[in-house]
Amino acid sequence: MSIETRIQELGLTLPEAPAAAGTYSPVVVVGNMAYVSGQGPVGADGRWLTGKVGADLTEEEGIAAARVVGLTMLATIKAELGSLDRVKRVVKALGMVNCVPDFKNHPKVINGFSDLMVEVWGDAGRAARSAVGMGSLPGNIPVEIEAILELHDA
Repeated sequence: MSIETRIQELGLTLPEAPAAAGTYSPVVVVGNMAYVSGQGPVGADGRWLTGKVGADLTEEEGIAAARVVGLTMLATIKAELGSLDRVKRVVKALGMVNCVPDFKNHPKVINGFSDLMVEVWGDAGRAARSAVGMGSLPGNIPVEIEAILELHDA
C-alpha cells in the first residue's frame, strides 16, 4: 500500500507546505538520505500554532502540537520530493519544545510526532530521537522538529 493511501485511510489532512522562512532549503537530498529542516506546527487553517508549554499550553496541547508538526513535515516532504512513497524510513528526529524552565516531559511531547510517524510508516517510522527543551522558538511556536530520512533507491 502506498503511503498516500495510508494517509487517506488514517483520515489525515495535510496542510499546505510552508515556504522557507529564510536562507535555507526545506529538504536537502544527499545520496539516498533526505535532511528535513526544522518544521513548526501549521494548522489546517494555515496559521502557525503558538505558545509555551507549561505556561500558555498544557502538556496535552504540546503533544497535539507535535502531531501537527508531523503533518506539516509530511506536507513539506511531499512538496519537496514529489511523493511520500520515496521515503523508506525515518532515521532520526530532533524535537525541540518551547517550554517553561521546570518542564520535564519533553520526550512525551515529542511522542505526538513519533506516534504519527509510526502510524504512517509502521516500524519504519520509529526513529532514533532526541527531545529537548528550549527557552524560546521562532515565532513562539510550541514545537519544532527536524528529521533525517532514508529514501528508496531511485
